[in-house]
Amino acid sequence: MEYNAKRRGFIKGAGAALGVAAAAGGVVALYGMKRAWEPLPSVKAAGITEVELGALKTGELMRTVFRGKPVFILKKGEGMPLNDRRDVVINGESYTIVVAICTHLGCIPAWNASLGLFRCACHGGEFDVSGVNTFGPPPKPLEIPPFRIDGTKLVLGEEGDEYKRLASLG
Repeated sequence: MEYNAKRRGFIKGAGAALGVAAAAGGVVALYGMKRAWEPLPSVKAAGITEVELGALKTGELMRTVFRGKPVFILKKGEGMPLNDRRDVVINGESYTIVVAICTHLGCIPAWNASLGLFRCACHGGEFDVSGVNTFGPPPKPLEIPPFRIDGTKLVLGEEGDEYKRLASLG
């Protein structure tokens, strides 16, 4: 009987040690999975684009890239119609901020300053100075990307109060 008791004690101890090792392995595996699910810092940084608007002149169009898509930023000048539902106002100046992809088939429209409109060469679609579709096949206005205003800096990729206001207006 003494032999069985020693054997039983050994088996219980070995089983407990194996259980502890398995639990530790599970914790390590879960930690590794959590690290793999989190985006890399480079990926997080790629989702945000910062644009300084202080140097932009009235009537000037700035082009930038946000998440691989072209974005037009137009500082509106005299004679350009204002649109309270789409214009971004920063320090008393009105801006048009749109993803420069036609809502018809995905072409990139060109800015025609003399006519004051964005024109898509593919199928003749036109958008006014605020990015609203006015002629041709585009079914809806140019998209406004999520943004936040930080002084004279525009931060694309974060939803600030001004973006939420415009989004609520439709």
